[in-house]
Amino acid sequence: MKIIKNGTLVTPEGLKNESLGFENGKIVRIGTFEAGEGDEVIDAAGCYVYPGFIDGHTHLDLEVAGTVTADDFETGTTAAVCGGTTCVVDFATQYAGDTVLNALNTWKKKAEGKMHCNVAFHMAICDWNEKTKADLPALREEGVTSFKVYMAYDTALEDAEILEVLEAIKPFGGILGCHCENGGLVTELQKQQIGAGHTGPSAHPLSRPAAVEAEAVNRFCYLGYLADAPVNIVHLSTKLGLEEIREARKRGQTVYAESCPQYMLLDDSLYNLPGFESAKYVCSPPLRKEEDIKALREAVINGEIDTIATDHCSFSYEKQKIAGIDDFRKIPNGAPGIEHRPAVFMHIFGDKLTPQDYCRLMSRGPAEVFGMYPQKGALLEGSDADITIWDPSVRWTISAGNMHQNLDYTPYEGVEVKGRPKYVFVNGELAAKDGEPTNMRAGTYVAR
Repeated sequence: MKIIKNGTLVTPEGLKNESLGFENGKIVRIGTFEAGEGDEVIDAAGCYVYPGFIDGHTHLDLEVAGTVTADDFETGTTAAVCGGTTCVVDFATQYAGDTVLNALNTWKKKAEGKMHCNVAFHMAICDWNEKTKADLPALREEGVTSFKVYMAYDTALEDAEILEVLEAIKPFGGILGCHCENGGLVTELQKQQIGAGHTGPSAHPLSRPAAVEAEAVNRFCYLGYLADAPVNIVHLSTKLGLEEIREARKRGQTVYAESCPQYMLLDDSLYNLPGFESAKYVCSPPLRKEEDIKALREAVINGEIDTIATDHCSFSYEKQKIAGIDDFRKIPNGAPGIEHRPAVFMHIFGDKLTPQDYCRLMSRGPAEVFGMYPQKGALLEGSDADITIWDPSVRWTISAGNMHQNLDYTPYEGVEVKGRPKYVFVNGELAAKDGEPTNMRAGTYVAR
C-alpha cells in the first residue's frame, strides 16, 4: 500500500490532517494510522491533497477547420497530468453522415495506448436523425451520459432538433451542453467586417460580440425549459450570458455553468497586437472586456459557476494559425490550456477561494455534473486513486519553453504563478512529479 502522510486532505467533509492509503487503483484507508512493513510512504508536508482535477472540456486529435488540433491524446494527456489533471472529458464528434456509436469507437481508438490520464467522452451530436435518436440508449450503455450540440459552425443543429435531443436524453438522465453563439449573426457580422476591409485578428471579437452569446444562451435555456430538462452552458464568457443564466435559474431551471481561466484573466486588448500576433488568442467565444472578466470572477466567488474547464483546442501559431493571415475567418479557432488550468485559476483567485472551492470547481463539480462522482472527484474510501498533491509554495513562470503541450506558444506566457503539483497519481500510478511526466500511461476509458 502507498500511504500519503503529513498533507492536508481536501475531502467532502472538509480539510483533514489525516493519512490516506491506496492500492490496486483504489483509496482503501483514510484516518490516523502508521505504515506497515512493505508500505511506501509519500510525504505531503506543506501540501494539499486533492482528488485529481478533472477537465470537462477538451478537444484532442480533433479534425476541424481543414486541419487537426496540435495535441493528440499522447501529448494532451501528458500535459494534463503535468498540471495536476487526472481525467479529461473530451468530445467524441459525430460528423455528418456518421453514427454516434461509430464516433465513440473512433475516439476510443484515437486515445487507445496514449492515455497518461483517464479519458471520458461527451458525444457531440452534429447529425440529428432517427438513427442517431435510436442509438442514444446504446450510447448510454457504453458509459456516455453527457452530450453537446452547437448553435454555430457547420455542425449547428436547428432549435427544433436541439429540443428533440433534450427530450431524447431526458429519460436516462443525460445532460446536454451547448456551444451558445448565434451562428447566423456571426456569419453576417463576419461579412460586414470583411466588407469594411477588416481582415486581421482584430475583427474576430467584433464579429462575435457579447449579445451573440447571450441571445444563444437565452434560447438554449428556453429549450431546456420547454423540455423540462437540465442544460449545461459551456465556456461562458460574458456578463450578458451570465445574466441570462440567472434569469433561467429564477424560473426554477437547472442550469449548469462552465467557464474557463482565459475568460477571467485575458481581455480583448490582445486582439490589437502588432502584426499577426493576435491570432494566438483567436478562440470562440473570443476574449472579452474587463467588465465581463469582473462579472465572471464575482460569479465564481458567489458560487454561480459550477465547473472550470479549458476548452483546450490547440493549434500551432507558425504552422496552423497562419492559414488565416489574409482572412481572420480562416484562423483555426481555439486556445490551449490543459496543462495550466489549475495554476492559472489559483493565480487568478488566490485566497479569495478556499481549497474546498478549488476542489468543487475543478474536481468534484465536473465529476458530479458528468456522472463520475464519487468514483472520481472525491477522497473517499472506495474512490479511484486519482490524487493530486499540490504544493502551494512553489513559484514559477509559465512559458512555452517549459510546458508539455505540443505547441509553439501559450496564451499565458510570462504569467508568474504560485503552486504546482508535487505528485500526481492516476489509478494509483505516479503519472507526474514536480510538473514533469513519468511517462506512465496509467489512464483508462471512464464509462460513466
